[in-house]
Amino acid sequence: MKSTSSDIDISQVSDEQLPVAKHKLKGWKHFMGLYAGEHVAATEFVFGATFVALGATMTDILLGLLIGNLLAVLSWTLITTPIAVDTRLSLYSYLQKIAGDSMTKLYNWANVIIFTVISAAMITVSATAVRFALNIPAQLNWYPTNLAFVAVVLAVGVIVVFVAMYGFNAVSNFSRICAPWLFTMFICGPLILMPALAESVIGQTFLTSWNDFIHIGSTSVWTGFTQSGEPGIGLLEVIGFSWAANTITHFGLIDMALLRFAKRKRYGLCTSAGLLFGHYIARVLVGILGVGKAVIVQKSLGLSGLVIVIVAGWTTANANLYRAGLAAQAIFKDKSRTTTTAVVGMVTVAIACFPFVFTKLLPLLTYAGLLVVPVGAIVFAEHVIFPRIGFTRYWAHYQSLTHSTPAVASWGLGLVFGFGLNVLDVMSFYYLFIPTWFFTIAVYTVLAAKYGAKQAYPEQEAQVDAFNARVEAHQQQEAALENEHVEDVTAVSKLLRLTSLASLLVSIALAIKTFSLSDTVAAYELNRDLFFNVGFACTVIYFVTAYWAMRRHKALQS
Repeated sequence: MKSTSSDIDISQVSDEQLPVAKHKLKGWKHFMGLYAGEHVAATEFVFGATFVALGATMTDILLGLLIGNLLAVLSWTLITTPIAVDTRLSLYSYLQKIAGDSMTKLYNWANVIIFTVISAAMITVSATAVRFALNIPAQLNWYPTNLAFVAVVLAVGVIVVFVAMYGFNAVSNFSRICAPWLFTMFICGPLILMPALAESVIGQTFLTSWNDFIHIGSTSVWTGFTQSGEPGIGLLEVIGFSWAANTITHFGLIDMALLRFAKRKRYGLCTSAGLLFGHYIARVLVGILGVGKAVIVQKSLGLSGLVIVIVAGWTTANANLYRAGLAAQAIFKDKSRTTTTAVVGMVTVAIACFPFVFTKLLPLLTYAGLLVVPVGAIVFAEHVIFPRIGFTRYWAHYQSLTHSTPAVASWGLGLVFGFGLNVLDVMSFYYLFIPTWFFTIAVYTVLAAKYGAKQAYPEQEAQVDAFNARVEAHQQQEAALENEHVEDVTAVSKLLRLTSLASLLVSIALAIKTFSLSDTVAAYELNRDLFFNVGFACTVIYFVTAYWAMRRHKALQS
């Protein structure tokens, strides 16, 4: 006989399986830092160069990336965040309530694999930057050919695993520290490189107008033609690429795991910190940098350029490994999230030793998005549509089903529909997630109606309400034992924060000087070298003071 909600000992249930407690909710600054750190990331070095290789025009890039990323922000804000805030559950826990064990385990295994490989690819990116600094030979095969490269991967990977093991707060704090510096470096890079680029295109190291910038970009970066001389992709492809790149997290609802901590539904707009700066500005700037390989960053930004690639890889890998650990913990419920993240992390680092995972990142993200979008559609239908049409939310849970035929069948049919459209080539691949999402919603609604979603379950609903009340009471007791938040306004902390901010402003000032006050090649080289030396010193100062300030703040709260 299956246990009812009233039989469950809440103290024995993992916090990851329960709704997030009110006292653990986070403000908008946490999510600004989290998304900025994750999406101003190593993938921008891949995708920024991809648009150049695909032959987009400069107009298509500037307009298409803007529209596509704004659509992605709206997807997070209007689809993912409301469900996450309403339930305070991760997708993995929510899916257990509406789809049963069989589909949930299959789906969680799929996510463990997807996010493990993505994390591994980001660790490989960071390790590649270190490889350039240590003059380790390029890894051109699918397997590693140099023990020093493997050692670098292990060293880089250990940091990622430890941060992810400590949970949401650690991932958020790490991203909050890294994000401002990443913003600064992505801005400085093109400013440092532009005089050299201008000299090679228009014969002078300075720009006199916006038209000069457009001319340089259109002539040397986004020419509208591929390397083989064929016409490149257009505006619609750029928009679709930008919107679809993260369907796994917004339409696919994976980011319920992060946004369940949000105090307000409008915090979904905080994704713009990563999308507009990372997926828009950073990709434009990476295109200008001409980063086809990470070594170009070294030539453009000196030692700071290497740190950019390393940190960008870390921030992306941390968030994805955290997601992988959550998915694994949902499978092995008797294990803590820390344990599952550690095990998944070891596998991730092992995979990162094989360079092929990075070269296959783009197709992986594309197909992974189409794979999980039907699941997101099922959850959206259950949570948003069912109450509006008189159906009962969580009907499968109320029936104590361990296997939901409507959910499994809808997922399968959604995959057949989506990949079938791809085979038939009826529309751009980047937009296939839209008809697939609507198709799956319709199929699931029809099938769920036949299997019991139209029925009422008053007794079961009362049990769930009573259980939720017990959970809230338990969490209130926990909150009472914790110290109240104390604002860190000490003189030392203020000085540390001011110093970290000043170090970023100095870097930007030196980059602006290089861009605007280099009227000759000799002056440019002098300004550039000054930025290399002082900029790296500012990088060291920033991370030391920012981390020190964070530690003081945490100590004050304990």
